[in-house]
Amino acid sequence: QLHLVESGGGLAQPGGSLRLSCAGSGANLDYYAFGWFRQAPGKEREAVSCISRTGTITNYVPAVKGRFTISRDDAKTTVYLQMDNLKPEDTAIYYCVAARDLNWWYTRSSNLEVWGQGTQVTVSS
Repeated sequence: QLHLVESGGGLAQPGGSLRLSCAGSGANLDYYAFGWFRQAPGKEREAVSCISRTGTITNYVPAVKGRFTISRDDAKTTVYLQMDNLKPEDTAIYYCVAARDLNWWYTRSSNLEVWGQGTQVTVSS
């Protein structure tokens, strides 16, 4: 069974950068598409970005498009979220997710097969 562990969260200043990592184990990552959700205090969990099994398709919500980049390195069994030009409104717990396809993104579902434990990102001066 696939198991995901996030890392790389922390404190950043507005305009700064962080790179989140999501390490997968227990299954062949080639069979999974991945994504990142986030949940800010007092707000609902929202999908932020996704990447297809082959890495050829990536999607972003408008709030992060042009600032965040999702990528995958199957040799290292890791998925990344590079976050640049961070804003205070990016403060949230970020969760890595996995599913067999990207239908969840297009249907705006959060009913995904696998979730990581989350990593805190705080953007503040």
